[in-house]
Amino acid sequence: MTESSGSKFVVAGLLLGIFMAAIDNTIVATAMGTIVSDLGSYEKFVWVTAGYMVAVMAGMPIYGKLSDMYGRKLFFLFGLLAFLIGSVLCGTAQSMNQLITYRVIQGIGGGALMPIAFTIIFDLFPPEKRGKMTGLFGAVFGLSSVLGPLLGAFITDTLSWNWVFYINIPIGAVAFFFILRHYHEERNPAKQKIDWLGASTLVTAIICLMIALELGGKAYAWDSGLILFLFTISGIAFSAFFIVERKASEPIISFWMFKNRLFATSQILAFLYGGTFILLAVFIPIFVQAVYGGSATSAGFILMPMMLGSVAGSMVGGLLQTKVSFRSLMAISVGCFFVGMFMLSGISAETSRVMLSLYMALTGFGVGFSFSLLPAASINGISPRFRGSANSTNSFLRSFGMTVGVTIFGTIQTSIFSSRLSQATTGQPGNISDTGDIQQIFQPESRVNIPPELLSELTLAMSDSITFIFTLALIPIFMAVITVCFMGNERVLTTKEMEKRAT
Repeated sequence: MTESSGSKFVVAGLLLGIFMAAIDNTIVATAMGTIVSDLGSYEKFVWVTAGYMVAVMAGMPIYGKLSDMYGRKLFFLFGLLAFLIGSVLCGTAQSMNQLITYRVIQGIGGGALMPIAFTIIFDLFPPEKRGKMTGLFGAVFGLSSVLGPLLGAFITDTLSWNWVFYINIPIGAVAFFFILRHYHEERNPAKQKIDWLGASTLVTAIICLMIALELGGKAYAWDSGLILFLFTISGIAFSAFFIVERKASEPIISFWMFKNRLFATSQILAFLYGGTFILLAVFIPIFVQAVYGGSATSAGFILMPMMLGSVAGSMVGGLLQTKVSFRSLMAISVGCFFVGMFMLSGISAETSRVMLSLYMALTGFGVGFSFSLLPAASINGISPRFRGSANSTNSFLRSFGMTVGVTIFGTIQTSIFSSRLSQATTGQPGNISDTGDIQQIFQPESRVNIPPELLSELTLAMSDSITFIFTLALIPIFMAVITVCFMGNERVLTTKEMEKRAT
């Protein structure tokens, strides 16, 4: 499809779809406490997130390949429809089991939205305009990641948790209409064989791995029989997938793309950025509530500087990608990211909110570049026939990195905090149970009930555990620094430059 007068409506539809899919997990997480109190079954609540993420992650590579084979429009509309049906059902859930099932339906649709939306932009616009569009799309992705907790808290407090899901209906309906009415795709799909064996082994591997990561250390111990079994099955399925894909005529993931240096480094960076950036969105609000003693609302607002920084970084990266090489832009990105995270690794109760906001803005600015640059780098030089697969691989690895990062670093933070908590309560005139549940440190009105000495020890334990994982996060960010060095000097060529090269 070429750029037309209806492209503005298409872009609006794609942006709404991305916003809806990207905000879903964070907005639901904020409402989980209320949902559990209403539906009960606390022991199952982890599956509300796990079920959605498993479906999304399993679907991404498959949707990408199918969109290459049979067109983007069909599968984007299918994703929107499935997501909306799942949203309606989630809002009507009467039990935790129902909600989990409906979240899986949501995830089946959500897996199509993000990767296909970015791919449509590359099909729709010429190279010189893609940077502006990918910058805009990256900004929406960054915005939604941070806005979710605030919106979720507001909706839950003013309406009900059901509306966390119902709010998707008008957004998704408008997006569906815009794409259906204004996106006219010009494709002549050839008859191709679907790689069913590759798809089944990939889905099995991802489902087992995601469930193990989501449940390990929470519902089950890491060394429990179930978790070890899931990891084993996942490893076997992944091995089978690699073997199958090397022989398939139309593989789900074309491994030859990894021979392209720019593509390969972009995938590594997507994984590393995803695994570290998510830590800020998760642990900075916890730090503000537990260490500063702020409310849940103020904890959410502290993410605003990071959100604004990521939006600015995404726009700058998008606008400059036809003028500056990916490597140079990502060098700025990873430099700001590293410095920002380094500064955050030294925060404490004495750190002013102004300085914390500056550190957050710098970090967000660095990460923002990746939202627009890495999808563009993934498809740069790749034939349109493989763009969907290339883009979905990038989205998949970023999401996979987020899951792995939260799991590993979250486990470390919990372990350190528990250890420090044990030390803090030893020898105190009262123990933590005497002063109430540990959650009291997150509630300003309840903190006054905790003895000052114990409160000081608790906040120090929380502060140290969070800053320690920020320090550890410098390791994967440094790995990203090394990866950027291998990206090469490629940049996005304009239409005139490509025509000149062709002659």
